[in-house]
Amino acid sequence: MTRQEDPEDFTPEELDTWSTLATLLEWLPAVLDAQLQRDSEISHFEFGVLFALSQAEGGTLRLSELASYANGTLSRLSRAVARLEAKDWVRRAPDPHDGRSNVASLTEQGQDAVRRAAPGHVALVRRLVFDSLSRSQAQQLGASARRVNGAIRSEQGWRPRA
Repeated sequence: MTRQEDPEDFTPEELDTWSTLATLLEWLPAVLDAQLQRDSEISHFEFGVLFALSQAEGGTLRLSELASYANGTLSRLSRAVARLEAKDWVRRAPDPHDGRSNVASLTEQGQDAVRRAAPGHVALVRRLVFDSLSRSQAQQLGASARRVNGAIRSEQGWRPRA
């Protein structure tokens, strides 16, 4: 891409790419939320919290770490955890290793909720994202997203266990 002299204007190619990405950033979360609300009565953010806990050792994470994995603020996470606690899917308690912090732990009912919600969520993501792209395009999408994420923040955010 070549840059125009005026830094306030996008090149036509930049504008096309940015407008497409901005549309994706608006449309995809809404579709993911709608499916999870309809099928599991949880938001995409809440599913992310439950999924991160389901992948954590012992199903437990510090709230500060969980907020990073869920890509949310501590206050947003706290509200989501309160909703999940009301469903008896998550328990919050002082960190046994550092009483200044709190941890969230996935309950057995929460694990069941993840198991019930995951198939529909995975099917939708596959249909919308992976079925729309070749394997090479999907790998490039992942690499591109990691580069943009790295330009936003130095930490990686949530990554699946190897």
